[in-house]
Amino acid sequence: MSSILKTNALESEAIYIFREVISQFDKPVLLFSGGKDSITLVRLAQKAFFPAKIPFPLLHVDTGHNFPETIEFRDKLVAELGLELIVRNVQDAIDEGKVVEETGKYSSRNTLQTTTLLDAIEEFKFDACIGGARRDEEKARAKERIFSVRDDFGQWDEKNQRPELFDLLNGKIENGQNVRVFPISNWTELDVWSYIEQEQIEIPSIYFSHKRKVFLRDGLIWSHSPFVYQEEDEQIEERIVRFRTVGDMSCTAAVESYAATIQEVVGEIRSSTISERGARIDDKRSEAAMEKRKQQGYF
Repeated sequence: MSSILKTNALESEAIYIFREVISQFDKPVLLFSGGKDSITLVRLAQKAFFPAKIPFPLLHVDTGHNFPETIEFRDKLVAELGLELIVRNVQDAIDEGKVVEETGKYSSRNTLQTTTLLDAIEEFKFDACIGGARRDEEKARAKERIFSVRDDFGQWDEKNQRPELFDLLNGKIENGQNVRVFPISNWTELDVWSYIEQEQIEIPSIYFSHKRKVFLRDGLIWSHSPFVYQEEDEQIEERIVRFRTVGDMSCTAAVESYAATIQEVVGEIRSSTISERGARIDDKRSEAAMEKRKQQGYF
């Protein structure tokens, strides 16, 4: 009973946050990756505004190196729910010379997403970007408020944040500023999966056990892909794996698992001693990798 009450309290808080966004901002958008957290946000938004449709578009900043399963699911979900989807591509920023493609062993387009995101915010004049970040994921995200103000350069100042006492959310911003909004900030990975189980939410097959061609590097299981740099001595093998978190192929490692249902995934997470971000390759770059990206305008 206690777990059900906790989940319902978190759902109620998230719905309250969604409704505050609509009441305080003119042009909100939901940042959508096709991962479990952003899919959960879509369900919460449906509940917040039912029986009306979700009153804002979804924005996907596409690196071009995504797992095919994620893109297929994104398009299927949008079509089924009749949602507006805006896609902006990192490849366009590379072609225009705004960013430089990384090369080498740990090359990734993950950090390049910032420029594309900021360009999209400017293009559509979004004043609130709703995302699925959670405080339990990573130290920098644990510092951030539910309404996180960004300056006119899209940057975050972790030392100058507004208090959020008694769940009062202040969306007042100056010209050029925008706010990142995190409705599931107080949820944990287990909360998200328990909610997916409770609501019977469909998610991409990549989250469940499957056979995949992979190779090992630095104690992590990398996907074999044309998008992922691979040394000649890094041998391809097939393993039964799944993904706990889904970015693109160049920044997301798999975990060995036989969990093939939501119930089995929930049981696996309950017994896990490793954070889901432990499988995010991009977090390994430095101790403060995420915080630096957020300061530069990253989600």
